[in-house]
Amino acid sequence: MSDDMIDVTILRREDHAAGIAVFELARPDGAPLPAFEAGAHIDVQVADGLVRQYSLCNAPGGTDRYRIGVLDDPNSRGGSRGIHRDFAVGSTVRISAPRNHFPLDPAAERSLLVGGGIGVTPMLAMAHALRASGKPFELHYCTRSRDRAGFLEELAQDFPEQLRLHFDDGAADQRFDPAACFAGLPAGVHLYVCGPTGFMDWVIGAAKAAGIDGGRIHFEYFNADIDTHGAAFEVVAKRSGVTVRVAEDQTILDALAKAGIKIPKSCEQGVCGTCLCDVIEGEPDHKDKFLSDEEREDNDQIVVCCSRAKSARLVLDV
Repeated sequence: MSDDMIDVTILRREDHAAGIAVFELARPDGAPLPAFEAGAHIDVQVADGLVRQYSLCNAPGGTDRYRIGVLDDPNSRGGSRGIHRDFAVGSTVRISAPRNHFPLDPAAERSLLVGGGIGVTPMLAMAHALRASGKPFELHYCTRSRDRAGFLEELAQDFPEQLRLHFDDGAADQRFDPAACFAGLPAGVHLYVCGPTGFMDWVIGAAKAAGIDGGRIHFEYFNADIDTHGAAFEVVAKRSGVTVRVAEDQTILDALAKAGIKIPKSCEQGVCGTCLCDVIEGEPDHKDKFLSDEEREDNDQIVVCCSRAKSARLVLDV
């Protein structure tokens, strides 16, 4: 989480479909917020020591307010459940300035936006940005059923020609078929995917099987099931002059913290990139959902909340 936090007031709360709440946030004094681009997210301080990331889903360009959508996840580790319970209109909360690990590629001639469930939120900002720039796109919104889909009215109103709805419990001919959607796409088409882990793995796998190269597949995970266990290894924090042993049931993040080296952290699931560190020496065992395949192959970065080492020793620039 950034040290430069911003106090904002909750201007409005809308409860959409089952378990989705949409919040509008603004500075108490009405001063402008930092500008953002489509795909950006903010850190939200839910409680002391509890920070979560949420995509901005309003149109980029305005600086008077931010908008986020939050699903009350039954498997919540405290973040979404706390927001749904405690965030009321008029309350003051702390957020970070926007960061963007999921930007639109300006070289794309056409874009396919695929959102699963609450993963549609960054797609809203992307759709607004693409429409403003005059670039063609399709927005595929996939949910288990219509009554679990948020934002339906505004999507239908704002993007009637680009919107494609897919409900798992609906007729077979309207369900999302990634193989058919991705077949024969021209080289100038880029794909953007966000949603639950299983959904994203399915869509990204189908895109690769269809021959879409990794440089045209853009994604952002918001949670992940990860196994952080593995063989013990040594980590050298070069700038700090500290060496630690990472046990089989311990993360690099925890081992460094016990040695007095605090790395910024947030999700602790390998999806947000807050704890990303540079690798000077050694071979990481990447377990995150943040780095791209190309970035993993470079082996010069590691997400220390979950990833481990294939080599007996890692030297990090911390």
